[in-house]
Amino acid sequence: MNSFISPDNSWALWSILIGIAALSIYLEQTYEWAGKVTGAIIGLVIAMLLANFSVIPTDAPTYDVVWGYVVPLAIPLLLFNANIKKIWRESGRFMMIFLLSSVGTIVGVFVSYALLNKAIPELYKMAAMMTGSYIGGGVNFAAMAESFGAGESWISALVVADNLLMALFFFVLLAIPSIKFIASKYNHPHMDAVEAEVDTTEGETRAAQYWGRKDISLKDIAFAIALAFIIVWVSTEIGALLSTAIPSGADQNFFMNLANGLLGNKYLLITTFTMLLATFAPQFMAGIHGAQEIGTFLIYIFLVVIGVPASLPVILSTAPLLLVFTLIIVVINLLITMGLGKIFKFDLEEILLASNANIGGPTTAVAMAIAKGWTKLIGPTMLAGTLGYVIGNYLGIFMGNFLMNM
Repeated sequence: MNSFISPDNSWALWSILIGIAALSIYLEQTYEWAGKVTGAIIGLVIAMLLANFSVIPTDAPTYDVVWGYVVPLAIPLLLFNANIKKIWRESGRFMMIFLLSSVGTIVGVFVSYALLNKAIPELYKMAAMMTGSYIGGGVNFAAMAESFGAGESWISALVVADNLLMALFFFVLLAIPSIKFIASKYNHPHMDAVEAEVDTTEGETRAAQYWGRKDISLKDIAFAIALAFIIVWVSTEIGALLSTAIPSGADQNFFMNLANGLLGNKYLLITTFTMLLATFAPQFMAGIHGAQEIGTFLIYIFLVVIGVPASLPVILSTAPLLLVFTLIIVVINLLITMGLGKIFKFDLEEILLASNANIGGPTTAVAMAIAKGWTKLIGPTMLAGTLGYVIGNYLGIFMGNFLMNM
């Protein structure tokens, strides 16, 4: 079906993609209802509607540019502060419950894959994507999708299922502290401290508070973008070299195929190189302001593109199964996180934020901490979520290759 805007009209498509991303951010930071829905879901839905009503094409070279360039560049920009030493030193306690929650994600992926792999073709690809996403975030989802070559229609259906589930999951997490039966089983010092406080913030949503105006210079923008390009370039070259040097295929054993999938993957190399720079040149990397904002905006553009090829017939026929697939992972993650959190005597606030940081990523977890007034946990939550960006790619690649070669 022909669309109102031609696939070759790159200026129009870029204007629409970036315009939708900007509108989503504006709504999220202006209206409470949009903040609860999240800008990511708003942008995806708008793109779906425009594509399904043939305003924009479902396939175009512009979208390939987003996958090939925008997504890889977003990864290092989001990891400029991934100083592993600092993360452990400042957030060691919270990091432990975050890692325990990551175990819940991995167990959930195994169980869900075992139950549904015969009903959903090539489910190992979706397993890799959700492992990365449910330990890191949307950037890991994008990296795994390209690494394993998942089909666009399946990606779109999975995103729809995931976002629907995430919206429900976020509301569940917000509601759990109000359930007296659950609250009585855990310590909750941050909740107790908030009860006597008065919220003095007026006219601002959670997102507006978190993404407040920051100092940024022309040099910051130049360094952030230049360094991101260099990291992606070097990682792509080395990844291609190692992928060729390490044999793989049906005639190779599991470990050789796994080594090829890990060491030859440019996304893991991007993650590794950025993490090493952030850890061993922390003052230089932390001194580049605005990298997280730029990286997050690029991810918003990617999320808009994700919604474009979302064919409603495909979603209606495939999303129900994928909704079950993601639901199993999320439920197991929450149960294991709460169970291990109880055993190791973590506070209820730490447990809920750790699960949120895994399943939703650091932004939604920080938004929840702000909304609840748990201000002392905002920093640790952000740092733990940043670690999730790092390990999400490693574990996603591992799970995908492991399940593929089972």
